[in-house]
Amino acid sequence: MTHAAVVISGKEMARQIHREIQRDVEELVAQGNMRPHLGVVLVGDDPASRTYVRNKTRAASILGISSDTVMRPGSVSQEELLELIDKMNRDWRVSGLLVQLPLPDHINERAVCNAIAPEKDVDGFHIVNIGKLCLDQRSMVPATPAAVWEIIKRAGIETVGKNVLVAGRSKNVGMPIAMLLHSDRKHERPGGDATVTITHRCTPREQLKELMSLADIVIAAAGVPRLITADMVKEGAAVIDVGINRIRDPTTGKLRLIGDVDFEGVKEKAGFITPVPGGVGPMTVAMLMRNTVTAARNALMH
Repeated sequence: MTHAAVVISGKEMARQIHREIQRDVEELVAQGNMRPHLGVVLVGDDPASRTYVRNKTRAASILGISSDTVMRPGSVSQEELLELIDKMNRDWRVSGLLVQLPLPDHINERAVCNAIAPEKDVDGFHIVNIGKLCLDQRSMVPATPAAVWEIIKRAGIETVGKNVLVAGRSKNVGMPIAMLLHSDRKHERPGGDATVTITHRCTPREQLKELMSLADIVIAAAGVPRLITADMVKEGAAVIDVGINRIRDPTTGKLRLIGDVDFEGVKEKAGFITPVPGGVGPMTVAMLMRNTVTAARNALMH
């Protein structure tokens, strides 16, 4: 008789990290330092981006991190945006700085990410931070990959020598997760020492099924609703669902969030599973907060 998976509550785990961050923030302030401050730039009026920004600034205030959101219309020029970033880079009161993605089509996202001072880059998207991550050096690790790593570590899931399948190759989620999990645990930024396979839209369905059947850990980050079904998953595997897909519920007609994993089916077969919502999402926000405190500490050292 197989038992249903342990459902890992990202909310609960994030609460624990929140307590740790709160303690760190109060310690910094007690030592006479400035309270960490997160500067957010929001371009245009994408409702999802608005929600994400609100989640981030709300979390910050609960943790004793101050923040402000600078809003610009979707018609803002790249030049103007780069000037704003430059101003915030130079502002010593801003510990961490993030520009909410995606940006309008006329703005080059890479140029914007590279304009942020690497030591203030709490999203970890500056090319120097990505480079350091790929070289196993200490760096600002992007919040979603950091969340996945933290969930695996805190849930006590073994990675050394295990087979990991990462479904999705995006540069800010799939690729960094694969980097963290396959790299050497004895390096400056320790890795998971796992055997990692990355699959993507060009992976034939049959090949995906075969690889899935070998995977001890599955990271679903493809942005395809219910891509991962119970028949594909190895008995007892850990399944981490990074997908956030807004779909219309056929019965209620309301939009609801579902992951890349068929949760109801897979939870009967997996050993561990994260739900959507309430899994990777809250942990991602927690890791962003941790990066903001790290940025505040970095500023003290320089």
